[in-house]
Amino acid sequence: MEEPILLYITCANKDEAKSIARVLVEERLIACANILGKMTSIYRWEGAVAEDDEVAVLLKTSGNLEVRVTERVKELHSYDVPCVISLPITGGNPDFINWLNCGGE
Repeated sequence: MEEPILLYITCANKDEAKSIARVLVEERLIACANILGKMTSIYRWEGAVAEDDEVAVLLKTSGNLEVRVTERVKELHSYDVPCVISLPITGGNPDFINWLNCGGE
């Protein structure tokens, strides 16, 4: 059984987050997404320090889909270089982990 992963992404706003999450679920690339509230991000971009509001999104899927999910996020996202970070899921509710590995079925 493939190890499950959590992908952390950020989006410009809730509408973009919902749109990306919905496509990923519909295309069976993720089992589910959690869209978190607005946050402030401070970062360096093109030589200057920038500050913007963003929305964080947690995507849960099987590890074998990591590359496909990342590529699809890049296609759907408004940013030139969207944040997509993968974290292994090393434990938790076995029934939920099984559900993730079955694509949310």
